[in-house]
Amino acid sequence: MRARLVLPSLLFALAAPASPVEAQRLYRLELSAGGGYNLFDSKLELGSTFGAAGRLGYWIYGPLSLEVEGSFAKPTTSTPLNQKVSVSNIGGWVIGNFPIGNRASFFVKGGYGNTSFGTCPAVSVPGSGPCGSAGVLQGGAGTRINLTQTILMRYEFAVSRSLTTLKFSNAVVQGGLSLMIGSKPLVDSDGDGIYDRYDNCAGTRLGALVDKHGCPTDRDADGVPDGVDRCPNTPEGAAVDAAGCTADSDGDGYLDGLDQCPDTPKGALVDARGCPGDSDGDGVFDGLDRCPLTPAGATVDALGCPGDSDNDGVLDGLDKCPNTRVGAPIDASGCPTTPRPAPVDSGSAERVWIIPGSTWTLRGSVLTAPALPILDSVIGVLKSDPKTTAEVNGFAQDRLVPTDNTRLSQRRADVVRDYLIKQGIEVSRITAVGRGSQTLIVSDTTEAARTTNRRVEIRVTRNP
Repeated sequence: MRARLVLPSLLFALAAPASPVEAQRLYRLELSAGGGYNLFDSKLELGSTFGAAGRLGYWIYGPLSLEVEGSFAKPTTSTPLNQKVSVSNIGGWVIGNFPIGNRASFFVKGGYGNTSFGTCPAVSVPGSGPCGSAGVLQGGAGTRINLTQTILMRYEFAVSRSLTTLKFSNAVVQGGLSLMIGSKPLVDSDGDGIYDRYDNCAGTRLGALVDKHGCPTDRDADGVPDGVDRCPNTPEGAAVDAAGCTADSDGDGYLDGLDQCPDTPKGALVDARGCPGDSDGDGVFDGLDRCPLTPAGATVDALGCPGDSDNDGVLDGLDKCPNTRVGAPIDASGCPTTPRPAPVDSGSAERVWIIPGSTWTLRGSVLTAPALPILDSVIGVLKSDPKTTAEVNGFAQDRLVPTDNTRLSQRRADVVRDYLIKQGIEVSRITAVGRGSQTLIVSDTTEAARTTNRRVEIRVTRNP
């Protein structure tokens, strides 16, 4: 009858609602009692019978516990004598305990015991059963199921093997209750899988990966633990958000935290520190500067391009006379001058006129109004003396390669020659030569100097 109750009780306990608190206990002492069915080796001539057992266990560390057990049964011999024999066993066990789900555990055990069959009589009576005692090796397995936090159902199966000359093996199936004395809850308040009593970092962020001490790991050292870090390979030193991911707030390709200039305007070119450059020093960053070769000192607009408010060919900021009248001849500093022939010795047969660079547009070869009074003066001399000839020398200083400067200077010389021809001067009396960037008047280091060098010289010579 008792055996019939074991299986229903086991099924009821497994089907009962699980309680995580019951599974998280630190056990110390286990006091257990139960009964079971004993099976004896046929060599002992004992019939199977029910018996009782009591145990006292001590949990050493984690899943390991030690236990002392005493059991008793009184089988009847299987011989015609039907003699009752008192069988007792006292033994020690080493037990390994392993949780199953939230409220059950499985255990295996092994140990040594001594089985006693009572005191041997002075005269042995055949068929009266065994007597004396024998050392045995024993092993078994079983399960515990929580009924409450401290009361557990316990079922197990064990076998023993004698160490005597006559070898025999016995077995027992047992069921009962265990009372856990001095047990304490094992709490994992931060849910990292390490109980608080063993957790050196009890406030770990939910979802973080931890080491054996319960402390979060952080492989990329960005301050966001592994497991919750969505960007686990962040470069060292980069700033990250709560998810462990980097940002580039100014969009220059350098991560915040590594970017030494985190407020760079969008589109500006930056160096290895994330800082923008300004190669022409005009205050507009490279990458945003549409005129990246602005001369030093020139004023620029928001795009980095210089202006020329009076259209005299000298850039604002370099122009010392920024309000020059349109069309007025100017010098290299942008200030107006009175066009006149170049001075010559009084006895010289050659006179020189200069059309200044300010009258020519950049890389252009079109005569402008300020050049016409100079040319009219040349025409007056040529028409007054038929023995005179004119040599037109064009010069260009427009940041071009030498061959392009030569071609540009030739076009300017040709334009002047064509104008003189249209005013009635014979073709045979005029020559036009493009001299490129030869013969500088001033050192070519600024835009104003290049404007001065960008000119056309007209040499009028009286032939014998």
